Amino acid sequence: MVSVCIATEQDIRSLSKKLQGMLENKDSQVYRENVAKFGIPVEYVKESFSETTLLQAASSGKSTFYLVFDENKEIVGFAQTVQLNKKTLELSRIVIFPEHTRKGFGTTVLKRIIEDAKQKKVNAILVNAGKGETHAQRFYEKNGFKPMKEETVKPSWGGTISLVMYKYQLR
Repeated sequence: MVSVCIATEQDIRSLSKKLQGMLENKDSQVYRENVAKFGIPVEYVKESFSETTLLQAASSGKSTFYLVFDENKEIVGFAQTVQLNKKTLELSRIVIFPEHTRKGFGTTVLKRIIEDAKQKKVNAILVNAGKGETHAQRFYEKNGFKPMKEETVKPSWGGTISLVMYKYQLR
């Protein structure tokens, strides 16, 4: 059975270790689809998923990490939300590891995030998807998110990324 839980400090340490290991293999699907595809420097990504960075985000009081476990209690993915203000939550990322995609794990964690947002009386959840990421766009749309706007941003590592911002209206 699939389970989703809010990550503890130890869970975040385990997640970071797993992510760092996945980033070591430049031929892996995780590396190709999340680093190389967007031209993100690998050192930037490693720092973003370092134990220190993830623990700091979790302890800030604004970020929540959700871990997704399969029936064998193995981490198969995670999500991160950021409370922008009392009424708005940003879904910063949902990552389901490649060998576990298309099995409902992403939908399961998203439903949990939506339920938690309702309990916190959040009005809206925002998320960005890459303009060319049609699978991500379909995922959000089939789960009730509506496209709001498109924009091109300049990330800190250089270049530009075209994004579509989606909104899930709770109230």
